[in-house]
Amino acid sequence: MYKPALSIFETEKAIKTIKDHFESSLSDILNLMRVSAPMLLKSGNGFNDDLNGIERKVTFQAKDIPASLDIVQSLAKWKRAVLSRYGLSVGEGIYADMKAIRRDEALDNLHSLYVEQWDWERILSKRQKNLDTLKYHVKVIYHAIKETEYHLYKLYPELVPVLPEEISFITTQELEDRYPDLTPKEREDRIAKKYGAVFIMQIGGRLCSGKEHDTRAPDYDDWSLNGDILFWYPVLEKAIEISSMGIRVDEQALQKQLVLSKQEDRKALEYHQSILKGQLPLTIGGGIGQSRLFLFFLKKAHIGEVQASVWNEQMIAECRKANIPLL
Repeated sequence: MYKPALSIFETEKAIKTIKDHFESSLSDILNLMRVSAPMLLKSGNGFNDDLNGIERKVTFQAKDIPASLDIVQSLAKWKRAVLSRYGLSVGEGIYADMKAIRRDEALDNLHSLYVEQWDWERILSKRQKNLDTLKYHVKVIYHAIKETEYHLYKLYPELVPVLPEEISFITTQELEDRYPDLTPKEREDRIAKKYGAVFIMQIGGRLCSGKEHDTRAPDYDDWSLNGDILFWYPVLEKAIEISSMGIRVDEQALQKQLVLSKQEDRKALEYHQSILKGQLPLTIGGGIGQSRLFLFFLKKAHIGEVQASVWNEQMIAECRKANIPLL
């Protein structure tokens, strides 16, 4: 029978410890300034993130605002515009404590309707648009995660660190070549179990098989310079995605990916026009799942143990039977 390592009260205290420590480490190591995050964005201008390009946004009409409003899904596009508006320079960046609603999530141990993550973005020079830059940012973020894991262990000796010293790198094509008979999700589980921590690169385009490893919206990451940080999670015996990140599209990459995804009509949107006209800086950024990190560090069996959300009756009953205390 599952038994949580920490009580609900201890869990809440540990969540605050993780949040404060990791935010401080992340902002120091990447030179990021905290900014206030919006919960709402105007519909139809391209600034709300489309994630994989298929998820429906939560949209509504407000009494005193004529335009439709969206609840954010993430801040990938908004952050880039904010960096331009705030007048920051190369090497400087921002992070925000983002909270979102994703209505189309299929609920399970790792997925909730409610999402909270650290959304970060940093300005690059044109010559930094390369693989070395991407890997550097992955490594320093991983270092901050590792350091936080050890800090928590000093406070709670029962939470023994499990992450390897270094994170490994592999492309989606290399994964397909290595495990051609497995599905993309099975490949992720296999490689995460092998290395413990891995960054899977180049997500969005078609592989040699003609299939995609996973879908990505065409207008925020450059599909050749992006990826996901995955950890092997022994409690659930599966890979867990901690972060999605990448170097953002420039004019050429945006044009190319809109054509490949047959979404050229997006060129008319305000955000896309800003990129095509060279009005936004080149940036790198991503989202780091707060609840996922809390779950991983605290060795929980369900994300509902580290965030207060809404679940269907079947999941509530299953958790009660498995001795999983939902917040």
